Amino acid sequence: MFRDADLLIHNALVLTLEPGAPPLIQGYVAVQGGKIAAVGQGAQAGPLLPARERLDAGGALVMPGLVNTHCHAPMVWFRGLADDLPLHQWLAEVIFPLEGGWLDPEKAYWGALLAAAEMIRGGITTVADGYFFAAEVRRAFAEAGLRAVAAQGVVDFPAPGVPDPGDNLKVAAEFLASGHGLPARLSSAIFCHSLYTCGPETLRRAKELSRSRGALFFLHLAETREEVQGLRQQTGLTPAAYLDSLGVLDEQTVAVHAVWLEAPDLDLLARRGVKVSHCPESNLKLAAGVAPLSRLLELGVPVGLGTDSAASNNNLDLWGEMSLAARLHKVWRRDPTALPAAAVVALATREGARVLGLAESVGTLSPGKEADLLLLDLAQPHLTPLYDPYSHLVYAARAADVTHVMAAGRWLLYDRQLLTLKFAVIREKIQVLSRELAPRPRKTPPPASS
Repeated sequence: MFRDADLLIHNALVLTLEPGAPPLIQGYVAVQGGKIAAVGQGAQAGPLLPARERLDAGGALVMPGLVNTHCHAPMVWFRGLADDLPLHQWLAEVIFPLEGGWLDPEKAYWGALLAAAEMIRGGITTVADGYFFAAEVRRAFAEAGLRAVAAQGVVDFPAPGVPDPGDNLKVAAEFLASGHGLPARLSSAIFCHSLYTCGPETLRRAKELSRSRGALFFLHLAETREEVQGLRQQTGLTPAAYLDSLGVLDEQTVAVHAVWLEAPDLDLLARRGVKVSHCPESNLKLAAGVAPLSRLLELGVPVGLGTDSAASNNNLDLWGEMSLAARLHKVWRRDPTALPAAAVVALATREGARVLGLAESVGTLSPGKEADLLLLDLAQPHLTPLYDPYSHLVYAARAADVTHVMAAGRWLLYDRQLLTLKFAVIREKIQVLSRELAPRPRKTPPPASS
């Protein structure tokens, strides 16, 4: 038994997310030294356990913080700027030109701060981000108090911060070697954008670099049918087979989207220990398709949920991803029992941590793990009555229901108020600089004649 915890959260409905663990009614969570010291319920506590700070949850739900396995944080700048376009047109005509001609380190930093504010208010405590100016993104996450895997973006054409594509891996190596003095909750990685923006030598060398540093390697994989068809025409191989021929697939590789994969590809990912980030909202909005999530899970492939960017989503809300994932895969398989609610919540917490190699540290409320958690207000009309908390989390809860968020034992959000970020200052900065982004010209069809 611990002595004098730093914090005791009590009078709560606690979901530990440990496999098979039941909800803890009248539960408590004790935090000491930034870690979970004890978890229990009702009679186990007897008199209130000793603690320097106590929080009466008032019946709120306490659970692990959410894990966002794929994001491009600074792209909040482009939210709503170019909607309702095919992916390749969206990238080539809007996103890539803006990133190349408008984005700079300061804007990447402020965009990441705004993204951090949005994620914290929605209960996200861990995020994997892949973008350019990754050092600025990492700095923003450090200030926000988030746990993060920040990955430097790599492409084979001029990119923000890398005007000469010949320097793309040099910049990535410098990024991996930097970050001294930053908190242990921050780590660095490499993000190769895709198979159509990175050639075979870049993919091979980037993977070798990440492997030499023990870092994760992220890439968009088989997001669209056109991508897969183009690769097959060029190489005669499917995406997973192609990457395997380059030595890229292993347990430190995270494949994002994984929509258009054939059965041999799925088997290959499973054999190599590859992880997958599932981003259903982005995939649907860009009409990319539906990832074979159920089959991936059947094969034992670790899968987490990701928001993707606010430019293609258009939010950084994992509650929406949970809700859509559950419903989407039921109708896709024509099976209402597919992907039950408890399994979906696991994807957003425990399994997401597994995807990012953080399962020993976060993802469940277990003694000895980092104190990354959230409180969710159950005293809401849309959450009344309560029979199954997992059902509520997936089918009824909203990001706005989150009241408190903690990462590494530090409050990031308390009673719905951000403590580590000054949102008014961030919003003003974003409002001023975003005026430089005029709405993009759009090709719209003529109105239908009456």
